[in-house]
Amino acid sequence: MYLGRVIGTVVATVKYEGLEGYRILIVQPIADDGSPAGAPHAAVDATQAGPGDTVFLVGSREAALALEPTFVPVDAAIVGVVDQVDVQVDPSCVSLG
Repeated sequence: MYLGRVIGTVVATVKYEGLEGYRILIVQPIADDGSPAGAPHAAVDATQAGPGDTVFLVGSREAALALEPTFVPVDAAIVGVVDQVDVQVDPSCVSLG
């Protein structure tokens, strides 16, 4: 599971059987602090997320299992919209060097 921010949409008039009714969004993976953490990619939306939303995603097999019917050919699926992210840093894990 990882965090991302919706930065765009994909228009697809023809989709694989089983993906009808699902939107495809472009997501920028982000770190806990909101900074970019990898290349943007397409993800199938199972939550009604929209542009600018922070979302959490699953990838690989879990992405296919997040949709009905399961085992559609997807590499990433949006499974939740994030309201807030709180990160508490353990001081013993911080390198000052």
